[in-house]
Amino acid sequence: MGNEANLAAWLVSVNTLKIQPFELPPLGPHDVLVRMKAVGICGSDVHYLKKMRCAHFVVKEPMVIGHECAGIIEEIGSEVKSLSIGDRVALEPGISCWRCKHCKGGRYNLCPDMKFFATPPIHGSLANQVVHPADLCFKLPPNISLEEGAMCEPLSVGIHACRRADVSPEKSVLILGAGPIGLVTMLAARAFNAPRIVVVDVDEYRLGVAKDLGADGVVKVSTDVKDLDSEVEQIQQTMGGEIDVSFDCAGFSKTMSTALNATRAGGKVCLVGMGHNEMTVPLTPAAAREVDIVGIFRYKDTWPLCLEFLRSGKIDVKPLITHRFGFSQKEVEDAFEVSARGGDAIKVMFNL
Repeated sequence: MGNEANLAAWLVSVNTLKIQPFELPPLGPHDVLVRMKAVGICGSDVHYLKKMRCAHFVVKEPMVIGHECAGIIEEIGSEVKSLSIGDRVALEPGISCWRCKHCKGGRYNLCPDMKFFATPPIHGSLANQVVHPADLCFKLPPNISLEEGAMCEPLSVGIHACRRADVSPEKSVLILGAGPIGLVTMLAARAFNAPRIVVVDVDEYRLGVAKDLGADGVVKVSTDVKDLDSEVEQIQQTMGGEIDVSFDCAGFSKTMSTALNATRAGGKVCLVGMGHNEMTVPLTPAAAREVDIVGIFRYKDTWPLCLEFLRSGKIDVKPLITHRFGFSQKEVEDAFEVSARGGDAIKVMFNL
């Protein structure tokens, strides 16, 4: 790296990001040094910026932001055999302990000692360079761009959700929320061969995007809980048959209530979004119809499948990248402002 300082975007206080030097840990025998080339902004990054917390994770001291990323390997540890200098890689951002019962049981995303990019107190990856374990760096196929590599992270949430809900060619799918996660869940459900997908949102523009990306039907709803019953009817009519699986990608009382009421008896509801920490929902009638409710936390073992879907063209994430910025103080501030505003911004991407 020579004498050039490694710079990173630090979250220093509410609504304050500063590009400052970031000292990296020494390269371990199983680590690689990656020069970041593409880093996306996630809703959680914006949440940390606005509130200095996300759910129960609280930022107590300055932290490097960012976790959706891809780059080029510049140095490899002495024991690394799977990767070479110059390889383009997508990074899985969470380092689990591999000793606890969750890790040993294969559900490493539930590891209590997970060290995850930009989840306090762990530093993130919106930096010139990062050090990361080689086994969490996945080589990009030649026809996949670095930006698409960075999109594997949000796409992984959709793929993990589809696995948890057993999406298949026999299951019609309802998606509530057409934000970035709702849209990647839709793309994943299509790749899992769901025959019919209906997307619901309060925003006309987002529903237009969902339609362009291949939704079979879209329904515009209100935020008023009094409209719930008529909207459920409209959603079921739009599906034109029973709803086997519903994904709540917003996570509000109303969206979850809609999912529980719209899903067929014996169907599944997967809660993906985390809008409300607590919600009031019609649980008893759903339980009486044996509607299963599953939750997800991040993902596990999804990068190889993400890259295969992207390589084969089964999923195209490129239309989700709506805004691009460089890596200067002003551009970092502008990018987060655009992402926080929402509107026509779906995925905001830094090119470093």
